[in-house]
Amino acid sequence: MKKIVILLTCLLPLLSAAQDLTTRFEKTTGQETATYQEVIRYYQLLAKRFPQINIRTIGATDAGFPLHLVTYSPQRDFDFKSLHKKNKRIILINNGIHPGEPDGIDASMMLLRDLATGKTSLPGNVILAVIPVYNIGGMLNRSPWYRVDQDGPDAFGSRGNAQNLDLNRDFIKSDSKNALAFQQIYQLTDPDVFVDNHVSNGADYQHIMTLLTTQHNKLGGAMGEFMNKTFEPGLYSLMKAKGYDLVPYVNHFGETPDSGWVEFTDLPRYSTGYTTLFHTFGFVPETHMLKPYPLRVKATYALMECFIQFTSTHSENIKQLREAAKQTSITQKTFPLSWQFDMNKYNLVTFRGFASGHKPSAISGLPRLYYDRTKPYTRQVKFYNQAFAADFVEKPLAYIIPQGWWSVIHLLKNNNVQMQPLPHDTVMQVEVYHITDFRSYTKPYEKHYLHTNIKVSSSKDSIRFRKGDYYIPMNQTANRFLIETLEPAAGDSYFAWNFFDAILGQKEGYSPYVFEDTGAAYLKQHPELQDLLDKKKAGDSAFANSASAQLDFIYRNSPYAEPEYMRYPVYRVR
Repeated sequence: MKKIVILLTCLLPLLSAAQDLTTRFEKTTGQETATYQEVIRYYQLLAKRFPQINIRTIGATDAGFPLHLVTYSPQRDFDFKSLHKKNKRIILINNGIHPGEPDGIDASMMLLRDLATGKTSLPGNVILAVIPVYNIGGMLNRSPWYRVDQDGPDAFGSRGNAQNLDLNRDFIKSDSKNALAFQQIYQLTDPDVFVDNHVSNGADYQHIMTLLTTQHNKLGGAMGEFMNKTFEPGLYSLMKAKGYDLVPYVNHFGETPDSGWVEFTDLPRYSTGYTTLFHTFGFVPETHMLKPYPLRVKATYALMECFIQFTSTHSENIKQLREAAKQTSITQKTFPLSWQFDMNKYNLVTFRGFASGHKPSAISGLPRLYYDRTKPYTRQVKFYNQAFAADFVEKPLAYIIPQGWWSVIHLLKNNNVQMQPLPHDTVMQVEVYHITDFRSYTKPYEKHYLHTNIKVSSSKDSIRFRKGDYYIPMNQTANRFLIETLEPAAGDSYFAWNFFDAILGQKEGYSPYVFEDTGAAYLKQHPELQDLLDKKKAGDSAFANSASAQLDFIYRNSPYAEPEYMRYPVYRVR
């Protein structure tokens, strides 16, 4: 009897420890998701118990909590520079960017636990890096009422973060501390593969999991070809072996997906658009909101296993493709600024949907859409995923940005952009842009009145720069990021996101009755300007009948006009 008591005394801590590793998701048979505090405590417990797991904090978030990074490294090496040198492939997994979509949060907890306990194994050439919860503020704002259309869990966080920002629109503009911390994590890990776990809304269909990938043409070259012809189909095959039929993220343009859809445009404001700029294979898994939560988490877990398996099998290919893409970016002479989809080219994908129709609404009595789950179908639909570059810009030798634009300089530094402060005051001949036209949103979008349809003119000028202004050479792997952010006409440029709006407001001016005499004297001394004025009057009757417009024309074409007005303050060294 005494031996039994001793044996039980020895076993109880082990049994208790095993129970400690059961997640809330498992304890509630998939009805509930963990709270933020539970998630962090769980990973801290794993790190304490298993030396191959490390948890650290990096940066801050708008909610006042730091961002965490959990690393699973069987070799117990958590130095990412060292890991890259040891030829390890890094997979970075981001969870909870929209906390109302918590599938990845719970799936990642169980995956790392299962790796640590030996239930499953991690290939020796792969390292997992996991952000347990990205949108901490949204996760703390927990409620059973958000995402009214979604099938579980019982309660979860909200889409907006502590500033009520959608963090999946913030990767370039970085209004949130979260985005700044993410950039630090991304630059630290330099991931080969990036996975951002989500849940989709929209149409009803049979698929549990859909997959949004980095647009392969934008990824470009051999990397893009590998993504389109090998990586994405490889994931589909691996998931098929696990019993899942993957389909591209359902971004349909009709009332229903029956007629097909265009691939999602992942601009740099989005996670995979951002990672594309640094030559990473990016993916956004999107489970289907109308599927029960346990099935969604199981599918997310399975897909992460497939990412691990594929990355391990193709480790050398992935490494070589990324290295080649980085080198190409350094020597590349021209870069695209915008992309359009070719609506004459498409692939056929197997889509498993439900028949749909219309019936009278119980609210309005008017026709409403419905899906009939008793009538499933399988058919081939058109998927338009061939994009082409619409505009190109020639890469300069370097950019120069005056130190006064410190908010932009801070973002560049946060993304590991190499730059040097000028050692002394100097005058340099550079290419100068002037903003000639743009349109702006009439309502704010994620804290900004985004500029679109941006047009610029280009000229050469001698500009006086001060000691401490920044010289940014264009011989670095961040070239694509620099082009996308510093070329004003790019869709997600810092100009488009209002970082340079101060130049759009005129600071100097004139009193018309005083400048009439000054302008007349200047016009008399400069007959070439008189010729320009006469030509404009001859071709523009409204201008010819406007005294104020003619006076303003003289002012803007004289040295009295402030040079900074509409002059873009990032200069191109040619």
